[in-house]
Amino acid sequence: MNENNETAETSPDRGENANKGPIVPKSASEALRPEPVPQPPRRSRKARSQVVIFLNFLMTALVLVTIAAGGLFYYALDSYEKPGPLTANTNFIVRNGAGLNEIAASLERNNIITDSRVFRALSRIYLQDAVLKAGEYEIRANASMHDVLELLKSGKSILYSVSLPEGLTVRQMFQRLADDPVLEGELPAELPGEGTLMPDTYKFSRGTKRAEIVKQMLAAQKALVEQIWEKRDDGLPIATPEELVTLASIVEKETGRADERPRVASVFINRLEKGMRLQSDPTIIYGIFGGDGKPADRTILQSDIDKQTPYNTYVIKGLPPTPIANPGRAALEAVANPSRTADLYFVADGTGGHAFAETLDEHNANVRRWRKIEAEKAAQAAKEAQAAKDAQDAGQATSQ
Repeated sequence: MNENNETAETSPDRGENANKGPIVPKSASEALRPEPVPQPPRRSRKARSQVVIFLNFLMTALVLVTIAAGGLFYYALDSYEKPGPLTANTNFIVRNGAGLNEIAASLERNNIITDSRVFRALSRIYLQDAVLKAGEYEIRANASMHDVLELLKSGKSILYSVSLPEGLTVRQMFQRLADDPVLEGELPAELPGEGTLMPDTYKFSRGTKRAEIVKQMLAAQKALVEQIWEKRDDGLPIATPEELVTLASIVEKETGRADERPRVASVFINRLEKGMRLQSDPTIIYGIFGGDGKPADRTILQSDIDKQTPYNTYVIKGLPPTPIANPGRAALEAVANPSRTADLYFVADGTGGHAFAETLDEHNANVRRWRKIEAEKAAQAAKEAQAAKDAQDAGQATSQ
């Protein structure tokens, strides 16, 4: 019994080997011989299909292209947003009608951006329906491509200005426009009517045409005159807006002081109501020299006062046929709403203003006072000139 149990406990290995069959002893050479590698499993016919192989290729290519495109876009976006090559602020001009390709090439040529291709590509994305506006722009140092795009899209170009003060004639205003170095194009061949241009300081960007400024001036003066005409006092001896402008142009030339204009206007209104001649010196000058204006060294002579011209209000009654200059808002409002006075005369008072009078006797006294002041000024000027000459002569004598 014990022998049988011992035999049962020690026989499992033999039983396992028995299931595998009999053990065949091998020679030493057979034991050392390498066993053959088993063949890989055969691929399915589906896996060997050319369509599957092609699709795998496409998938791989798509992944590679996506990675490359992402890298390229990141590079472009980084270039678009990083500071540009400009080392100092510079001006850049976008001409009328310039497209994105032309602008990008010009920006790169002027060393404002580093790559026109990147600028074109990303700007089309950012612009959407917006456009780049013509003008002259100040681009700051190290501005990125995105900064440049936003500036050109905003239209905030550099503004220039031309000043056309009150009291200039149309011809004198045209000359200032012609002399402006930034404005472009020709002026209208035909001069507008005197008094039809609004005096003001006009702002414009590079590329603006001179004819555009003239058009603005005409429209602005027309609107201003209509507005003031509607608010004029009742009972004025002025029948039309054109007569308002004509009298305002005389007031404009008579005084440069805004606080005096309503009172100067009242003198001329009172004279018109009484049928008196206006007797305004500026009308004499316009009648002789027209829109060119009086030369600075030319004085008014007695013969000029007596000269027969359609504008000489010492000779004609009422208003001259046209304005003698382009009046501003203050002069127009002064005529439309003059001071209520009985004044019929005024003369310079020697201080930059005028002395007003209701009667001829008062006026003559004011004239005498003014002439005395002028004589004293002339004597003082002569004295100072003589003192300067004496000092110069003394200095020359000392040096000798």
